[in-house]
Amino acid sequence: MEQDVESSITIRQPKLPKQTREDFPKQLVDKERAKRKIQRYVRKDGKCNVHHGNVRETYRYLMDIFTTLVDLKWRFNLFIFVLVYTVTWLFFGFMWWLIAYIRGDLEHIGDKQWTPCVNNLNGFVSAFLFSIETETTIGYGYRVITDQCPEGILLLLVQSVLGSIVNAFMVGCMFVKISQPKKRAETLVFSTNAVISMRDSRLCLMFRVGDLRNSHIVEASIRAKLIKSKQTKEGEFIPLNQTDMNVGYDTGDDRLFLVSPLIICHEINQHSPFWDISKAHLAKEELEIVVILEGMVEATGMTCQARSSYVTSEIKWGYRFTPVLTLEDGFYEVDYNSFHDVYETNTPVCSARELAEMMARARLPLTWSVVSKLNQQAVLDVEKKEQPAKGGCEGEDQTERNGDITNLESESKV
Repeated sequence: MEQDVESSITIRQPKLPKQTREDFPKQLVDKERAKRKIQRYVRKDGKCNVHHGNVRETYRYLMDIFTTLVDLKWRFNLFIFVLVYTVTWLFFGFMWWLIAYIRGDLEHIGDKQWTPCVNNLNGFVSAFLFSIETETTIGYGYRVITDQCPEGILLLLVQSVLGSIVNAFMVGCMFVKISQPKKRAETLVFSTNAVISMRDSRLCLMFRVGDLRNSHIVEASIRAKLIKSKQTKEGEFIPLNQTDMNVGYDTGDDRLFLVSPLIICHEINQHSPFWDISKAHLAKEELEIVVILEGMVEATGMTCQARSSYVTSEIKWGYRFTPVLTLEDGFYEVDYNSFHDVYETNTPVCSARELAEMMARARLPLTWSVVSKLNQQAVLDVEKKEQPAKGGCEGEDQTERNGDITNLESESKV
């Protein structure tokens, strides 16, 4: 048993995610985290920063060959387009030459007593030209098939059918490739930063979207997801966990009439993932907000999707967006020079939970028997003295004020 314990064989521990390793002290990890560049899940231009590796079942790409060709880059798509046509022309040109060679047409060139399969076919080059004329239905009239060649008639039927299939497939692929609405998404813009500020007495996270074209996006809708790693109560680590953020799904505000730039608002309530996050806590978080705008292109009716993301450094606490819409003589004008501009505004630095609790305490009724006896000026002086010591949120001094009133009430009774 001792020999087994002292054996040089070591058992490899399972490879853990990087976020769960504790190989370095916490201070070093914090320094490395501050130095390293934030890794995005979705880049600002909308492209997903994910690469698929070790895909063994590559045959699945061939099962959907049409989509595979459409998804290829333009240089590969054009190369395959030219290659398919060239291969089919060469293949059927070789077949026409083979028929002429087997029948002996090449040995009776210029013999008027001999009826060839294809008139004026005297070699592989002429057979290749005849193949092109047949598949593209050009028909110059110089090389024509005769009725004394049943195998040539059969080959003519096969090439005509296969040529139509190749034309339909490749032309359809090129048409879909050209008409893809990806470029339409280039004219859908998102604000550089997202902001957190008060709106209608509620703490909200906001970002702005706009459409640069005059043609509208029909049935436009917007979604937002929070990308953040989490660890469950059972100890399971979930990297890049996705959480939905309500941007008006229950009220219909997520369906946009995107004629002018709009500010998309996410109310930070008890159902929001930002419910417990304050300004100081936000600076330490590693999270990413992915926003997705979908709709149909008015000109083509095809579905278009534009994406962008906001990391922690791009979420500004205590700011609002500068207005960009002005009323001119008979029309509204949008100034896109100010599309990304923000200005600072007075905003509590505490979390939405703390703000809601303090506002609830501020609405508690005071003791009615003492109100008539208290000096209002003394109460205001107490509020002014206690206000600088608080964390900047409204309504924090209500509990202490109620305690002072209770003490005064007891003293007055004595």
